[in-house]
Amino acid sequence: MVFSDIRGIPTYMLQTITRKDFLGLLDDLFELNRGTLTGREALADQGWDSLKYLEFLALVDAKFDLSISPSDLVNCKTVDDLAALVGGRIGA
Repeated sequence: MVFSDIRGIPTYMLQTITRKDFLGLLDDLFELNRGTLTGREALADQGWDSLKYLEFLALVDAKFDLSISPSDLVNCKTVDDLAALVGGRIGA
């Protein structure tokens, strides 16, 4: 038996990433040194703007083949909120 996501993609084919590596991707997005972000930071304090918003959408689409609803993204206030949108793609 092969499990799949709602789009029918087998789950073994979906890209997953560790939390540390996900935070590293966000460090890169915000042009910070790797290991800077912990998750609790407010996006506004990191320079979250319309360009970063679009860059994040492109990042998760390219890395995880995941489309995020703009209405969900607009409600994000912290780095942890962004991680929650990616959800099951982030491991330990």
